[in-house]
Amino acid sequence: MGEFQPWHILVVVIVAFVLFGARRLPELGKGLGEGLKGFKEGLKGVTDPAPTTTAQQSAAPVPPSEQKQA
Repeated sequence: MGEFQPWHILVVVIVAFVLFGARRLPELGKGLGEGLKGFKEGLKGVTDPAPTTTAQQSAAPVPPSEQKQA
C-alpha cells in the first residue's frame, strides 16, 4: 500500500492538467527547473570558500603618515 506505483505519476499529471491547464504546465515546469538550478548554484556557494582577489592578497596597509587627509 505504501509502495510507489507507476499509476501514481499518471494521477498527479492528470490532476496538474486539470488544475493548471495545458498552457500553464510548460511555464510551471520551466519555473521549477530554473528554481532547482538556482538552488544548486546557491548550495555550491555555501560549500565553496569565498575566493579572495589579488588586490586583497597584495594590498599592504598604508601607514597613517602616507594617508590622504580629508
